[in-house]
Amino acid sequence: MIVAGRVSQKMAPVLRQVYDQMMEPKWVISMGVCASTGGMFNNYAIVQGVDSVVPVDVYVPGCPPGPETLLHGIGTLHELIRSGELTRRRQANGAGAGVTVDQRDGQAEPSPVAVSVGRS
Repeated sequence: MIVAGRVSQKMAPVLRQVYDQMMEPKWVISMGVCASTGGMFNNYAIVQGVDSVVPVDVYVPGCPPGPETLLHGIGTLHELIRSGELTRRRQANGAGAGVTVDQRDGQAEPSPVAVSVGRS
């Protein structure tokens, strides 16, 4: 699941229901500042971080994040799944892996995906 944009209090239970109905394995990417922290909308109607509704595995920064950053986030998620690190982090945290990727927009040569294996 990719959560993009701000999540309202009214939408949060529906988002959780969709997450609960997803088949295993479940992975969540929080795309952009609005989904990750509520953005500049700090009021009663907006959830301040989608991680309070569903467990987030990868946070993609930006407002909005560019295509390079989003692809880097998807590549990082893929590497975490392949190496088994995602499962270890989820068991250690009791929630999502909580990995934040670097912003990649505007770089001439994209760097290969690198994931630290140590626990955070």
